[in-house]
Amino acid sequence: MHVLVTGASGYVGSYVVPALLQRGHTVRALSRHPEPDEREGVEAVHGDVTDPATLADAMSGVEAVVHLVGIIDESPSKGVTFQRIHVDGTRNVARAAREAGVTRFVHMSANGARADGVSEYQATKWEAEVTVRGMGFEHLVIFRPSTLFGDPGPDNPEFAKRLWETLVRPFPVLPVFGDGAYELQPVHVRACADAMAQAVTMEAASGAIYCVAGRERIPYREVLRRIARGGGIEPKPTVPVPLFAARMGVHTLGKAGLLPISPAQFEMLVEGNTCDPTPFFETFGVESPPFDAESLGYLQTY
Repeated sequence: MHVLVTGASGYVGSYVVPALLQRGHTVRALSRHPEPDEREGVEAVHGDVTDPATLADAMSGVEAVVHLVGIIDESPSKGVTFQRIHVDGTRNVARAAREAGVTRFVHMSANGARADGVSEYQATKWEAEVTVRGMGFEHLVIFRPSTLFGDPGPDNPEFAKRLWETLVRPFPVLPVFGDGAYELQPVHVRACADAMAQAVTMEAASGAIYCVAGRERIPYREVLRRIARGGGIEPKPTVPVPLFAARMGVHTLGKAGLLPISPAQFEMLVEGNTCDPTPFFETFGVESPPFDAESLGYLQTY
């Protein structure tokens, strides 16, 4: 099939595009700032999910859409908000796809997406899901990744890389919010990308929502230790920061961009990020390498 991928130059997109090519699809890679792509079967085109006028031509001749665009941090002064990117942007893409006659849509949401989420990130991801479900696609598959890891390259953000660069590597003692017992389930981005590439044509997946997470639940304290080992250093001592004090600091200094974590990220972190990934692994037959020093060895390049 000819598949349009939004956010093709982003972290997840950099894995999804090759996965689609490996399955014989051709890709129209949508980006706000496209660069020539010499890979056979890839066409780089300009498009902005917040500008519907740029999407109509991009959808011409497309048989399926994989929608990956999303943000973790807001920048209201630049017009970058959860509402504008997650909700309005998704509506624009889905509407343009339907108007072009596209019947297949694969959508990347997020684990924890719900109307009463602890953050606007989760609430807007939920609203985006509601939007695409209401568009009437014949074939719709929604993925809710938890914590993705895997080498993002020098220009893209990624969970482990961000913690390594902003916390684990530079600080001699690592602050931990509360007891640090809240759990994460990191899953390799390649497993997610491979499943998304399959979902484009897998009829058995149509209409389903999949939690994408690793098989192991890891307390945050242990996550920091494994990131240290992946970066090639010994784990550092930790010091607990009471949640009330941490929340106060994050919602003041963090909101101003003076901390490496935003209020939305803080609330989602201390809530934990876990789910049952069994249907995901059983349906798509993918596997994720363990979140360990060997798999995190790419951190040593940053």
